[in-house]
Amino acid sequence: MRAHVQEIVFDCADPAALVRFWAGLLGGDPVDRSGDWSYVDPPEFVRLAFQRVPEGKSVTTRAHRARAVAPRAGPPTEAGPSGAVRVGGLVTDEQGSFQVMRDPEGNEFCFVTG
Repeated sequence: MRAHVQEIVFDCADPAALVRFWAGLLGGDPVDRSGDWSYVDPPEFVRLAFQRVPEGKSVTTRAHRARAVAPRAGPPTEAGPSGAVRVGGLVTDEQGSFQVMRDPEGNEFCFVTG
């Protein structure tokens, strides 16, 4: 029997703010189950949940989220949606392009084409 991923949980400082960022980016309605736990069910994706933890982010994110964008649109050239920040420049190779971004808590993710 194989496992099936139904939910990915991320530690964070502010679940309510982070779930709204990701809901705005991926779609779906943010749900606050408590002050320490929020989630969103983006269309055609697994549930993303956010739980409050007392310690802050110390280095790089070990789970790196990628989001494909339409090839014609390409990766964003602006800073990004609702508090996202670009990290470095656009990287392009024979397989496409990607732009590394950070969400409001500094977690890395990429916009990818190709």
